[in-house]
Amino acid sequence: MRLKYGARLGLAELIGQHMERFSDEVSTDALIIPVPLHRWRLWSRGFNQSVLIGKALSKQIGLAMHSDILVRKNATPPLRSMPAKKRRKIVNEAFLIPSNVGDRVAGKTIILVDDVYTTGSTANACAKLLKKFGAERVLVFCWARVLSDYDKA
Repeated sequence: MRLKYGARLGLAELIGQHMERFSDEVSTDALIIPVPLHRWRLWSRGFNQSVLIGKALSKQIGLAMHSDILVRKNATPPLRSMPAKKRRKIVNEAFLIPSNVGDRVAGKTIILVDDVYTTGSTANACAKLLKKFGAERVLVFCWARVLSDYDKA
């Protein structure tokens, strides 16, 4: 929250360092792709926390980060207080891969970087699209996971 809403940008470096330990099984030709923000949200916030984390991870493990492959085409409302079903509906068609870059994911392992995994709706929508364009495998690297009451039981 301090990174995302408090603009403590230096925390992205720390997060990237901690994510490095999960990269052992990743091939050397994998791509790091951050979950994109819509341009209006990027403009209002001034940064995309997933891009900052992705850059830090890229530096740590020596893989290229590509922030131009996955695009958020729809401005979505903040999802943090919505139930899973509503989240899925909102993000289901929120992303696109431009036709001129789609071939870059074919046959690749993708490390999809996000800050928080809540219901998996955003990660699943992105992964589904990446797989549609031929990604062999999509790994989700996130800093925090929100547990529902069901998960806590």
